[in-house]
Amino acid sequence: MGPEKDQQLARKARMVAVVIAATMLIWIGVQWIGGTLGLDPRYVFLFDLAALASFVWAMVVIYQIWRDKRQQD
Repeated sequence: MGPEKDQQLARKARMVAVVIAATMLIWIGVQWIGGTLGLDPRYVFLFDLAALASFVWAMVVIYQIWRDKRQQD
């Protein structure tokens, strides 16, 4: 396995970590703001769906990283 491929996988892993952390922070913030301002639940639910989509994307990329790492070994 070359160092360039290692760097590429590390970059992907960092991106996934940032996306997961940012999604959680934004989702918690929207839940808090929605409760404080009394937003209609359908708007808050929209952010729930966006967070789920983000987590699904992250899981797909994690699987790709795992598969690439396994093929190189």
